[in-house]
Amino acid sequence: MSLYEQLVSRDAARKRRRHITFSILAALAVIILAATGYVAFVAVQANNNVRRSNALSGVAGVPKLTKDTNILVMGLDSRVDEQGKPLSAALYDALDAGDQSIGGYNANVLMLIHIPANGQKATAISIPRDDYVQVEGIPGQSFEAKIKEAYGYGLAAEQNALLAAGKPNNDATYQQARDAGRQAELATVSAFLGSVHIDHFVEVTMAGFYEVAQAVAPITVCVNKATQDTYSGADFTAGMQQIDGKQAMAFVRQRRDTTDPSYEFSDLDRERRQQAFIASLLHQLKQAGTFTNIPKMESVLNSVSKNIVVDSGLNLIELIQQAGAITSGNISFTTLPITGFGTSPSGESINTVDVASVQATVQELLAPASAAPASAPATSASPTSGDTAPAPTAAATATPGSAPSSYSDWTGALQGGSIPCVK
Repeated sequence: MSLYEQLVSRDAARKRRRHITFSILAALAVIILAATGYVAFVAVQANNNVRRSNALSGVAGVPKLTKDTNILVMGLDSRVDEQGKPLSAALYDALDAGDQSIGGYNANVLMLIHIPANGQKATAISIPRDDYVQVEGIPGQSFEAKIKEAYGYGLAAEQNALLAAGKPNNDATYQQARDAGRQAELATVSAFLGSVHIDHFVEVTMAGFYEVAQAVAPITVCVNKATQDTYSGADFTAGMQQIDGKQAMAFVRQRRDTTDPSYEFSDLDRERRQQAFIASLLHQLKQAGTFTNIPKMESVLNSVSKNIVVDSGLNLIELIQQAGAITSGNISFTTLPITGFGTSPSGESINTVDVASVQATVQELLAPASAAPASAPATSASPTSGDTAPAPTAAATATPGSAPSSYSDWTGALQGGSIPCVK
């Protein structure tokens, strides 16, 4: 029914970045909710209330070649709302991620949602935030950086130019700079994926996820092994369990186990957690008939509306007609391959990538050459620099009506339609 859906040594960076942006989950929840006709009138209200941006109009030269829809979800690590204002004290306490003085404008979560026009299986492609790529969309500038940083660099360049030109440092200037940041991120992602046409985008903040999770809790999730993490607050037993909004945040934030050093996590495992959370939420809401619960859907939409920005052309009513595969669980989640972990010229920890391999993977996901088995794992390219990437050992067990599908790491495709067990 709606689309709810921010630079140092590796240790220091981990501490600053450990508060994962949960916005992607709120945005996916909006897409999920937008796909049910029972609450169309709520979508109309949300369609009129969300903040709009013209940033997509500045991403030129990428033609639309099919009737399929591509939506880029961007989650910022900013601890402010879409107007740049601080959140409430209660929200800061619930987020456990510091206040407005922490975080910036990194797009810490990037996911491309591909919705085929023919109603076939939807695809969600997670783009690792530390992939080192060519930044696009900033006039007069050409450089490489982590893909998540394109937004912040674009925003800063525009804001500096406006102030240098004598423009006042006010909300109008701030919003213009935010649009420039969005444009840079959209252009960078599109180019990195192989000149992929982006039809729409959704940008959400940290607060959006928490409020959505609170509105739909309790949420059932599954983990392969009991695990604890004092950084994120994660404390989970093995197997299925129900969690509340704050525990949901810990579930998608966890990137280490502080009780068992041998149980290694990474940002890529955390992305798998995000994918699993979305799949679990979809399955739960469908099974419980929550999509037809008007008051609960209104509560979710009202919570997210102040933490979301969408492109000026996005129409939630039309999306209702396109996203049926998502609510039915007919969606798969894949994380793009990396070649390893390395260090940038400035000393930052990065993911090294083979651009040609990434683009070939994207092409196959968006336009499969043949009907390959849905659960076939996508292998990552051989590492070429820095530490080696995790070996692609994921194996999904998916026997209908038996134990939940289990994924031992972040590789391969996670299938929707059930509650998966993950690391």
